[in-house]
Amino acid sequence: MTLDLQFVRRQFPAFAEPSLAGQAFLENAGGSYPCAPVVSRLHEYYRRLKVQPYYPFAASTEAGEWMDASRARLAEYLGVTPAEVHIGPSTSQNTYVLAQAFLALLQPGDEIIVTNQDHEANSGAWRRLAAQGMVVKEWGVDPVSGRLDPGQLVALFSERTRLLVFPHASNIVADINPVAQICAQARRHGILTAVDGVAWAPHGLPDVAALGADIYLFSLYKTYGPHQGLMVVRAPLLQRLSNQGHYFNAAEGGKRLVPAGPDHAQVAAARGIAEYFDLLDAHHHGAPPAGAAGEAAFTSARAARVRELLRGAEIPLLGPLLDFLAARRDLRLLGPADPAQRAATVSFVPRTVEPAAVVKALARRGFMCGYGNFYAVRLLQAMGVDPDRGAVRLSMTHYNSGAEVKAVLSALEEILAGGAPA
Repeated sequence: MTLDLQFVRRQFPAFAEPSLAGQAFLENAGGSYPCAPVVSRLHEYYRRLKVQPYYPFAASTEAGEWMDASRARLAEYLGVTPAEVHIGPSTSQNTYVLAQAFLALLQPGDEIIVTNQDHEANSGAWRRLAAQGMVVKEWGVDPVSGRLDPGQLVALFSERTRLLVFPHASNIVADINPVAQICAQARRHGILTAVDGVAWAPHGLPDVAALGADIYLFSLYKTYGPHQGLMVVRAPLLQRLSNQGHYFNAAEGGKRLVPAGPDHAQVAAARGIAEYFDLLDAHHHGAPPAGAAGEAAFTSARAARVRELLRGAEIPLLGPLLDFLAARRDLRLLGPADPAQRAATVSFVPRTVEPAAVVKALARRGFMCGYGNFYAVRLLQAMGVDPDRGAVRLSMTHYNSGAEVKAVLSALEEILAGGAPA
């Protein structure tokens, strides 16, 4: 089904903002525009529910109900239970807390496998556990393609391996890793898995249960929501991790991994992400059939329909951009040239123009994009790219348009052909 782009853009206040008119937003991997239901809920919460939640007076009770509803609604789209959803300040912070909580399961000499394909947040916190006596092994990327080969894992596994940490997709090469296959392989060896979904979740919240990951993390502010991080920790694992909250809250699962306490308003507003997906599905697929059974079946398939809709809108955007970049000799495309194999994030290294200069020239032409190492220094080093010079990144999501892609290709042609930005 073809995405109704006009309907989509009406759900995002940014597209009606005069100061952003005439500009194409191509830095979604750094943080997407928030959808209208999130903005509306955040405004309303601050206006009338900004009190300590969960007390018996009306405003407090409703504030707590909003927070609970966010976890419940997002859990529906992730295929997990609300008790398995934890919302903290950021994915970087959540990962750090998880690493500390894992010390209850680990003994000196136990092994953790990380990759050099990751954003440092999903790698560094685990690497630091080497100071506690853990053995950290690195699953390295191919230096040309930047891809991870699952066939290399068996050689890395041992009877002391306890945890495998890897990304669903890189925020630079954007290659989509076969998460379900990798998690199944680890499970057969009794190894837990933690998957960083920050670079993939904006393209359709994944069915975490189907993927088989024990832990799945991503950023709500990159999935059209508030500036918070969400982590799924499956129930069998949660109670084995050490409590990182106040000692007297150890029995409350929702507080064990959020030591600073939640941002009440932003947690409450996060329900708007699910509400936006509801609107998207209803607009494109209509109302559920009559009858309880028909409605239940229709609702249970909603998350899959939304994922297909989002991904289906992005593939046509990726194709022309990847074809253009792959054909040029004056730059290096990082990651696969096949749209089906990558997220809608595209990075490249110009050979004759500085990445910073390209991005500044694009900004003057009305294109908002990014450059740098994107906190994936190890990946760039492994691929022979100077992380101080970095790469240019154009990252799209379903609300971008084919016209924007065509226009940015024309701008890139001009900038790269000139050897320096005009």
